[in-house]
Amino acid sequence: MTAPSQVSYHDVLQVWHEADTIPEIEHAWLFDHLMPISGDPNGPTWEGWTLLAALAARTERLRLGLLVTSNRFRPPAMLAKIAATVDTVSGGRLEFGIGAGSRPSVPFARREYEAHGLPFHDSAHAVGSLAEACTVIRRLWTETEPFDFDGTYHHLTGAFCNPKPVQRPHPPILIGGRSIATLRVVAEHAELWNIPGGDIDDAVLRSALLDRFCAEIGRDPATLTRSIVLPISYDQPGNTRDAIGTAIDAGFQHIVLGLPAPYPANIARWVTDELITTTA
Repeated sequence: MTAPSQVSYHDVLQVWHEADTIPEIEHAWLFDHLMPISGDPNGPTWEGWTLLAALAARTERLRLGLLVTSNRFRPPAMLAKIAATVDTVSGGRLEFGIGAGSRPSVPFARREYEAHGLPFHDSAHAVGSLAEACTVIRRLWTETEPFDFDGTYHHLTGAFCNPKPVQRPHPPILIGGRSIATLRVVAEHAELWNIPGGDIDDAVLRSALLDRFCAEIGRDPATLTRSIVLPISYDQPGNTRDAIGTAIDAGFQHIVLGLPAPYPANIARWVTDELITTTA
């Protein structure tokens, strides 16, 4: 994962180009923020979906996505159209990551909404909107006739998406988050669940809650892939290897390694040799 903030486009492109040539690296990710959430508050941050489309056109093999799209930024029908376009540009390599959006308790994240004239409702509104958005997006990707949708948070008339995504029936849906309310949405709508790092014991607890929520709606928990973001330590790779092993032992099959900026030369090869191959 290369957070597209405090870096140049070419910095990110160089890492993705290198990673695209290394089979052990299966996927690559950006985040979805409009302003920095760390470092210089006035530093550069690239718009996630625009950058993802550019990187999709410049790579051939990597599966790719955003960890995770803020459902607060874009109406769901517009987002479905954007994602279908990126899936087509990539030749069917999109992993569709989405979440409720930044928590109100994170001032660095909240300011980007106010700076861009975007509404920032409470958490209950954000999670309810996310659930409806997942329904709308899936229908837009799969239904062959226009439809109306009259929900609590979203209202559409004659909604239709053409062209459809390349992947059938649709790109995998990854939902990121750790709150109980979000985990219920994950159980209903996602193929993958991502927890954004943090304490592994908490991640295991949240995973067990997700098992319970799947069971409550009659879903086999084994059909939902568990994903976790782990920060990389360039100076202490052993610590990162230990974290990877612990996450795998805890049932997390999908490991995302966060690269701190600036990126050292040949960092994708270093990650492969020092972290992936040795852990495997």
